[in-house]
Amino acid sequence: MIKKKFSSITSTRKTAWLTLASAALVSLAGCSQVPTYERPAAPVPQHFPNVSEAPATPLMPWREYFSDPSLRTLIEAALNHNRDLKIAVARVEEARALAGVTRADRFPTLEAQGSFNRSRTPANVSVTGNARTFSRYDLALGLTAFELDFWGRVAALSEAARSQYLATEEAARSFRIGLISDVASTWLMRVQLAEQERLATETLKTREESLTLIRKRQGAGLASDLDVLAAEGLAESVRVQTGDLKRQRMQAENALRLLTGMEVDIPAPANSASQSLMDGLAPGLPSEVLLHRPDVLAAEQRLIAANANIGAARAAFFPRIALTTNLGMASSALSTLFGSGSEAWVFQPVLRLPLFDAGRNKANLDVANARKVQAVADYEKTIQQAFREVSDVLAAQSTYTEQVTAQEANVRAQQTRFERVKAREKAGIATYLEILDASRDAFNAEQVFVSYRWQLMSTRIALYKALGGEGCARHKLTCNAEFSNP
Repeated sequence: MIKKKFSSITSTRKTAWLTLASAALVSLAGCSQVPTYERPAAPVPQHFPNVSEAPATPLMPWREYFSDPSLRTLIEAALNHNRDLKIAVARVEEARALAGVTRADRFPTLEAQGSFNRSRTPANVSVTGNARTFSRYDLALGLTAFELDFWGRVAALSEAARSQYLATEEAARSFRIGLISDVASTWLMRVQLAEQERLATETLKTREESLTLIRKRQGAGLASDLDVLAAEGLAESVRVQTGDLKRQRMQAENALRLLTGMEVDIPAPANSASQSLMDGLAPGLPSEVLLHRPDVLAAEQRLIAANANIGAARAAFFPRIALTTNLGMASSALSTLFGSGSEAWVFQPVLRLPLFDAGRNKANLDVANARKVQAVADYEKTIQQAFREVSDVLAAQSTYTEQVTAQEANVRAQQTRFERVKAREKAGIATYLEILDASRDAFNAEQVFVSYRWQLMSTRIALYKALGGEGCARHKLTCNAEFSNP
């Protein structure tokens, strides 16, 4: 008799477990309503404009690209201590956790349930006419309201959450590359300002010596008051410019401290600061490389999420089946909870079919479709913006190269002129005002030359960022194709 009851209990449990397993398999094999995703065509030319045909330089990690030790120190500090980067990383973790929460809805949640209930029925409502006290003990294993995903609604929501997480991850990677670029650009500006400040200080010292000499000559009757005033004005103008350059340099150092989290001192640049970057990138590759920029990848993941949300909105038009089931023991006394005949089970499927919702589901589908249109436009705009950034940097490289060459020739010409005017003044042919004029032009030419030279170097940082920086290396792009003019 006991053996027969045990066999009956075992059979009941097997049936329940088979029911749970079948429900899970049916859910995982549901019919998806998600539209097939197709990446939109890039709305930009196939090649960048005005680029000569040349093999491309492979993009590399920043530690290889930025060779100056002081710059590497600052970038390391920024990546470890920058607060905005910490926020971006935390948002990635948040998005990952939310995606995990949504993904968990695709699987049944098994839980153990234990309960005790004691109630009293008064005599005037009891069917026997006597007051009755009732106790119940329950112990079960089961799942509650597990949706059988026949139409792929839960799967679509899971895919959308995953894509949102990946978009957040790519956005954080884009911010990281931007942070590296900002540190390098600010450091480069600081080096430029330090060099211009040094040049201004040396010029100020020379002009103060000239002012002292012209005053002595005035005392000897060899120079006029006009010569002294001109020398004083020229010296003071350089003093003003020196103060301005010093202020800008100090502000650049403050910006570096903020970018690095104020965790390190600002080191002095190495003697090879002018060679702190790789000699340049030759972007001899099709514009398709832009598809691997982190911001473009983030926009595409947002588009994939919008596409998946359309599937979830479509599935809302179909019936939803939720399953609740429990298998366990129940008894009026704790001592007999595990005894023979205490088996209890519940199998409760619930079908929900939308009949009238005043257009709610239709409106939600329209919302999902409209958001996908927005995501497509955002994706295309991101690619166009990336194409423009690369094209702008390429244009800046070519023009700054020409300007640096021309300004270098101008510096040589102004210095030669200054030397010749000084020789003429010693011979009594030229006036001191001519010397001051030539000195001012030579100083201005040197300052402009320094500015152009460092701006040319800054385009190397900008191009590295515009091409995706570590994004290209992360996707193992060979970057060895060649450009042709459109």
